Amino acid sequence: MQVDEQLGLETFLKEKGIWYRFVNKTETTHTADASNVTGIPLSRITKNLVSQTEKGEHVLMVVSGDRRIDLKKASSALGVRNVSTVPFGKAESISGYPPGGTPTLGHKTPMRTVLDKSLVSFETVFCGGGSRSLLLELRMKDILEISQATVADISEG
Repeated sequence: MQVDEQLGLETFLKEKGIWYRFVNKTETTHTADASNVTGIPLSRITKNLVSQTEKGEHVLMVVSGDRRIDLKKASSALGVRNVSTVPFGKAESISGYPPGGTPTLGHKTPMRTVLDKSLVSFETVFCGGGSRSLLLELRMKDILEISQATVADISEG
């Protein structure tokens, strides 16, 4: 899941043999805004939240755009006492991507991934495409295979 600094997101996807589609949009940070400008249902656009456990482990929590992360449920799914989202500036230094552009795969820092169970019923979902002006459509089966994500109920909503 780690992307070499010289490797772009698209190169990473091609090398892994992952089907993908980029969607251009005006620059946005929040999923609701991305949904409004693209017409893609908010439930199919993911929030990719760079987080940290009490032991300093970086993790990626992925929830539907129309839901909120439940940190207690996420902690339980991760088997840790506490997990919290990291500030935007720190998130970018960890993932390699700006908030609003963070994809579900291909990060600068390898992270354990927890995917909310509400997303697995979709054949494809949209996530940040590496910048705030792109969305990336990925197949759920590829996300699960490449990220080795834990699927759990980690949202409320």
